[in-house]
Amino acid sequence: MTSSLMMIYLKLVMTMAVWGGTFIAGRALAQVLPPFSAALWRFAIASLGMAALVYQQGDRLPLLKSNQILPVLVLGLSGVLAYNAFFFAGLQTVPAGRAGLIIALNPVCIMLCAAIALREFLSGLKLAGTALSLVGTGLILTDGDIRLLTNGGIGQGELLLLGCVLSWSIYSLTGKQVMRSLSPLVATTYAVWVGTVALVPFALSENVLRSLPRLTPLAGGSILYLGLLGTVIAFIWYYEGIQALGAGRASIFINLVPVFAVIFGVLFLQEQVTLSLLIGGALVILGVSAVNWPQGRVGMPQGAQPRDR
Repeated sequence: MTSSLMMIYLKLVMTMAVWGGTFIAGRALAQVLPPFSAALWRFAIASLGMAALVYQQGDRLPLLKSNQILPVLVLGLSGVLAYNAFFFAGLQTVPAGRAGLIIALNPVCIMLCAAIALREFLSGLKLAGTALSLVGTGLILTDGDIRLLTNGGIGQGELLLLGCVLSWSIYSLTGKQVMRSLSPLVATTYAVWVGTVALVPFALSENVLRSLPRLTPLAGGSILYLGLLGTVIAFIWYYEGIQALGAGRASIFINLVPVFAVIFGVLFLQEQVTLSLLIGGALVILGVSAVNWPQGRVGMPQGAQPRDR
């Protein structure tokens, strides 16, 4: 293995660690700021970072054609506005590790939505992976007591995080169409800018400017982490991996994100890991691996957030 290829693998692992860390940073920030305010500060930083990235690469953003405007608006509204509102609201009550395992359901939901909306074929392996992931998610949502699924025993925070999964599915399927005519960098940059603008009125309704005095060093660091590392830097590293290895091989690394989220939750937030969480998480990751095999993940990555991830 060449040194350049080893560096690609290292960057992919580091990217997944960064995206796993977004749940820790998001959990810390959600305890200080309301959801839309937290999201706006994150993506205000990310917008500047994406603009700098475009400039650094010597590119100019092309003017959108009339048939591209609506899909790009959907990208920003689903992947930035909706996803992050659900993300920060859910993390107000749900531990970071558990949240990471719930959102690991993303590829399965994307696949099911593609099958329903786009009539994409589902192989036996994908159906088996879907079943495993759904069982694992059920264990995570109910702390091992599946009966809670039928009597309204799931918490509001968990339901909000399922909103993340649905939002990201819409974002990813739309992104698949958009990237037929726009590069990932251009599509993600426009999505970040649209989503940031869309967040402004909601954040103003939360008196976002009054939140500045409440920004502790930890909260400020979390914003920078989410905006720069979790969005811009992770975007660069992930797409370097795609260019070197292909989308299918690079996407397999995404299974590491919930693993890092659980590990970091234990290390930094002293979160408890239960047997049902471990079993459920293992089933989700195994199921997602089956869903992603041998094809790559549909759409753009969480964090490149686009990512939170």
